Amino acid sequence: MSAVFKTIEAGFEPMTEARLDEVVAIERRAYDHPWTRGNFSDSLRSGYRAQLLCAGETTLGYFVAMQGVDEVHLLNITVDVPYQGQGWGRILLDAVALWARSENAHWVWLEVRTSNTRAQDVYERYGYRRVGERKNYYPAAQGREDAIVMSYKL
Repeated sequence: MSAVFKTIEAGFEPMTEARLDEVVAIERRAYDHPWTRGNFSDSLRSGYRAQLLCAGETTLGYFVAMQGVDEVHLLNITVDVPYQGQGWGRILLDAVALWARSENAHWVWLEVRTSNTRAQDVYERYGYRRVGERKNYYPAAQGREDAIVMSYKL
């Protein structure tokens, strides 16, 4: 008996203003408190690294990262809901790490909601470590939610 596997070829493209409607739609599917179009536009204007992970005409996910001195801050990383749990998040994290290394960064930093245990598990399996907490960092349905600060040594 043979198994049939479906292979998806994917690659990265720069996030552009022309693609922001699509990005914002993914963001709204993925989060209760999504980034706005303005958040993405501001990131692009600021020159942050913003990449789409695409398979043909389909956007699977994206990341937005800001370079600092010897470090990169991962501001947003998202896999569209239909493609979650398929390893695309790890591919996005690989792309962030590869770019950060090319910029001579030594660390990648991020914040994640305390309630987002699924993302925390992905980050920890990748090698990120919990290093702190930010109180009342994120908007939430009932006020504010704390963030866990995580770092990854390159």
